[in-house]
Amino acid sequence: MQSFATLYARAGDLAARLLPPSLLLLVARLGIAAIFFLSGRTKVEGWLTITDSTYELFRTEYALPFAPPVLAAHLATYSEHFFPILLVLGLFTRPAALALLGMTTVIEVFVYPDAWPTHLSWAGLLLPLVAAGPGAWSLDRLLGLEVRPASTKDR
Repeated sequence: MQSFATLYARAGDLAARLLPPSLLLLVARLGIAAIFFLSGRTKVEGWLTITDSTYELFRTEYALPFAPPVLAAHLATYSEHFFPILLVLGLFTRPAALALLGMTTVIEVFVYPDAWPTHLSWAGLLLPLVAAGPGAWSLDRLLGLEVRPASTKDR
């Protein structure tokens, strides 16, 4: 009869074979892209017309000490559309993830400091993308912007 430790190790090996790093990175890319893109969609009407209520939010609840409200509304809204699209495509993944991580930091520090569990979960999806890149299933890899790591089989 096999020991618990052996069964545990075998289950871990099976999970590693069934869940290659490229799949995990794709899920991270799509998951965090959805969060930010859907947030961006709440700030616009039509294609990309920023709503009056968005400007009001940036004047009041989202007010930042270092950026005028109108500029902050435009930067945040367009970022929440642009960077998620890059992540879905796996194009310029590391800079896109880094930009959204910066946005997450600003939100945490200046807007909703008590929402750290949510922001930590966002960082948990973004940090692997910054560190490991988009994985094999990406335009970055297809275009040669990210090369296959020599030490891993499927990243």
